Amino acid sequence: MPVVLALLCAAQFMVVLDVSVVNVALPSIQHALGFDAAHLAWVGNAYALSFGALLLLGGRLADLYGHRRVFVAGLALFTAASLAGGLADAPGALIAARAGQGVGAAILVPATLTILTAAFPEGPRRTRAIAVWTAVSLAGGTAGNLIGGALTEYLSWRWILLINVPIGLGCLAAARLLAPGQGRDGRGRDGLRRLDVLGAVLAGSGLGALAYGLSGAPAVALAGAVVLALFALVEVRVAGAPLIPPPLLRPRQVWLGNTVMLLAGACLNPMWYFLTLSLQNVLGYGPLQTGLAFLPHTLLTMLVGLRVAPWLMRRADDRVLIAAGALIGAAGFWWQSRVAPGQDYLTAIGGPAVLISLGAGLLNTPLTVTVTSGVAPADAGAASGLMNTAKQIGGALGLAALVTLTAGPTGVGGGPAPAHVLAIGYGRAFAVLALVLVAAALLAAALPRRRDSAPDAPSVPGEPADQQPAR
Repeated sequence: MPVVLALLCAAQFMVVLDVSVVNVALPSIQHALGFDAAHLAWVGNAYALSFGALLLLGGRLADLYGHRRVFVAGLALFTAASLAGGLADAPGALIAARAGQGVGAAILVPATLTILTAAFPEGPRRTRAIAVWTAVSLAGGTAGNLIGGALTEYLSWRWILLINVPIGLGCLAAARLLAPGQGRDGRGRDGLRRLDVLGAVLAGSGLGALAYGLSGAPAVALAGAVVLALFALVEVRVAGAPLIPPPLLRPRQVWLGNTVMLLAGACLNPMWYFLTLSLQNVLGYGPLQTGLAFLPHTLLTMLVGLRVAPWLMRRADDRVLIAAGALIGAAGFWWQSRVAPGQDYLTAIGGPAVLISLGAGLLNTPLTVTVTSGVAPADAGAASGLMNTAKQIGGALGLAALVTLTAGPTGVGGGPAPAHVLAIGYGRAFAVLALVLVAAALLAAALPRRRDSAPDAPSVPGEPADQQPAR
């Protein structure tokens, strides 16, 4: 089991890494490939939108065609798209490769969590495995900036994508360790007939249009909302295997927990964009300095996610931990909103990083356990896809809305605005993130109580537990 967990975490780390790894490299990419300012953001958005919009389909594929088979397919596509992106010689080629990475990630990520929940029965061992998986996910997001800065500074921006190739090939070679027989009830023509193709098209196009529209096209956003309403109607009436089976949403911990997950994603994903801009445009840091500045976020998030959160989950109710984590994170964002030119690192970044990382590490593990508990094995992939969709789409929608909200005046001659003006816009974004996390904390308080108290979890993954009660 530890080997399987390591494989799943390696694949998850690679996928989450690519959400943030391009941030620090964007100026170098713009110079090398001749991007204009209007299209440069699509280096990140092409990945985020295709990833988030197709996660529901990816989750259902794992249920219908076999967890290992879908895991391998997603991993192969992600690795191939990474190679294409690293070799791209034009803006369109890079954007297309990033979109391909997003499709591969949307297939791969739900399969990793589905395999994990199948390999570890509900109870302390699953809680511990999810804690490791969640900590690695969080660390991948935070480490992306550090790794991207180092690779850009010392090698080339191309290596932020090419580094995925040896990792992906290694994971493909190790995939034979996964059990082949899970989730194979819908293979072949019967599986194709049961797959909710119309729902996949409506969900993908609706979520993509909504995210794009929030960046400054209200009519597109309205069209996206209409398409999502049609998707909801289709899911209620579709025969076979809908992307979101209606019974899946009946438990309060699923629908309310995923709402909290969406709000958390709308805060914890966009923060890297604004932190990167704050460091470079307000404090004057270079690429490598920016990457190193995120080191406390990485280390603290992993420490809290791996050790502190599981320890507290044996002593406190999950909803209390989720709400407390959201409030602590909100305090960190409020502090971060005070960033200004000339501040030292501790005041501008280090202090807020402690609170933000503590809050993120504290809420993610119990929230992931909450939204995946009590789900039928046949719907495990759909539950995983729904959770990851809530997180990623929350991030895409949050970033699109915040970029529009914080857009400010340009400098003289259309150039960059002065640092103190930019700091005001970034500070406004962090203040909004703080308010959103307060709302998430209020919703978390309405989550159902854990039905049974879990015994002490083992100190290392795979250590036997005395008992494994349902949670």
